Amino acid sequence: MTVVELAVVAEWLGAARRVVVLTGAGISTESGIPDFRGPDGVWTRDPGAERRSAIDAYLRDGALRERVWQERLHHPAWTAVPNAGHLALAELERLGHLELLVTQNIDGLHLLAGSSPQRVIEIHGTLRQVTCLSCGRRAPMETALARVRAGEADPRCLDCGGLLKSATVSFGQPLVAADLHRAEAAAQACDCFWAVGTSLAVHPVARLPALARRAGARLVLVNQQPTPYDRVADAVLREPIGTVLPAVVRRLSRSRQPS
Repeated sequence: MTVVELAVVAEWLGAARRVVVLTGAGISTESGIPDFRGPDGVWTRDPGAERRSAIDAYLRDGALRERVWQERLHHPAWTAVPNAGHLALAELERLGHLELLVTQNIDGLHLLAGSSPQRVIEIHGTLRQVTCLSCGRRAPMETALARVRAGEADPRCLDCGGLLKSATVSFGQPLVAADLHRAEAAAQACDCFWAVGTSLAVHPVARLPALARRAGARLVLVNQQPTPYDRVADAVLREPIGTVLPAVVRRLSRSRQPS
């Protein structure tokens, strides 16, 4: 990517009235959290891991749930910290240029980086909370993990005895309708849409760039691998996210300073 290209996309951001950003697993790989579908992704290396992400299997298979609880204990999100890409998006919000941040990630790193909860939609939920599949009670994930460490292989809800699960959206579960509606409305109302670190292969979230493009927004993709939207994007950036986003936000910040 050339300096001129950096300047151009920074100019687009500066001129936009409403910027919406969609992030996927690629933004968290630089924090040590592997993606799912990449060459070294979790599901690429262990196809069984995808099955363990299905709600029907989770409900009927106690042995699978016990394995999943052990995996939750050692999830890399617990030791990961926000990287330069997460911090750049938090700074973009601070500069007043971010309308909404929609993330497919469950790791909570955008919030840890300083992005406002009011401007973040964790469209696939969060690993940092646990929910009861019967009564809906939610609590910090650590409360359940402490019970697993103490010897409970498959902890149950303390209120109703129902199955507990991370507050994430598994295959076979619907997205939160209000979150999806808000994300779609923002995409249709924005004039600049960025898709960062996502293969844009998981629907219905993958249609957000199409909604934005159809409404006339500029579309910028930052992803190492090709996506279905490369042909219609205004810019496709293949450089590391932790390099591109900070560079663009720095240029935007400098352009706002008085000369």
